[in-house]
Amino acid sequence: MMEERNTTSDFILLGLFKYTQLHRSLFTMLLTIAIASLIGNSIMLLLIHQDHQLHTPMYFLLSQLSFMDLMLFSTIVPKMATVYLTGRKSISPAGCGLQIFVSLTLGGGESFLLAAMSYDRYVAVCHPLRYPVLMSWPLCLQMTMGSWILGAADGLIQAAVTLSFPFCSTHKINHFFCETPMLVRLACGDTSFFENLMYICCVLMLLIPLSLILTSYGLILAAVLRMPSTDARKKAFATCSSHLAVVGLFYGAAIFIYMRPKSYRTSVHDKVVSVFYTILTPMLNPIIYSLRNSEVKGAVKRWLRKCLYLKYGQN
Repeated sequence: MMEERNTTSDFILLGLFKYTQLHRSLFTMLLTIAIASLIGNSIMLLLIHQDHQLHTPMYFLLSQLSFMDLMLFSTIVPKMATVYLTGRKSISPAGCGLQIFVSLTLGGGESFLLAAMSYDRYVAVCHPLRYPVLMSWPLCLQMTMGSWILGAADGLIQAAVTLSFPFCSTHKINHFFCETPMLVRLACGDTSFFENLMYICCVLMLLIPLSLILTSYGLILAAVLRMPSTDARKKAFATCSSHLAVVGLFYGAAIFIYMRPKSYRTSVHDKVVSVFYTILTPMLNPIIYSLRNSEVKGAVKRWLRKCLYLKYGQN
């Protein structure tokens, strides 16, 4: 007998943790990491906004990355904490659609933003004298807007199509937020065409920017190896290493989530990797850029000196 269809009732998020002592400790640790991510990205945004030496296309793109991470935190973490702390696991279809839209917008937008950042590094290393022309502010703004628009288009289409399916009587989502693959599993109708289309779309959204990134860094590597000075090579590698680390973190998690064959997917693996890219990676991004970047460290020192002067200098 077919299950009763229900397209109006709320979904139930089963959450990430159970109510055991071990899971309480894990939840506390994860919430601490999430708060650190919030603080780190907020400081990065503040530094880039306040310090005039960071008013360059490179750091504008980095500020967009921090803003995306903050948006992802605001969409996912509060609901995750509410589910665990209060036991209120229901989420409305509108709330579920919003989580799908925002997470996919930010995921798709970040993939193209990372490609724009790789082009910025290519111009800085390979054509430093022509940097103001090849990486002008109008071009930087166009690439940024393009990243947001392409991500939003993907998020809107997938959220709308996912919620248009009829769902069976069980609305329990074995996850801590609404994600398209999880909701598709609850649909009563035939979703094979949409799943194949979603798979192709995700491949294109990931591989097109990734191919641009690899091309940029291939050209950068060739240029660096031709540099006669060891110091120049070290400086070039230092300039690019932070961005490469962020690219590796982002694409590793995204490919694992969206490009695996359906037969290899399990809810446990999906939840673990989702924690990685929604909470851990946003925390690591500002750390990577601050520890590996002398300009950011210089901005932090100037900001601290300014704070100390305002506190003690007028006494």
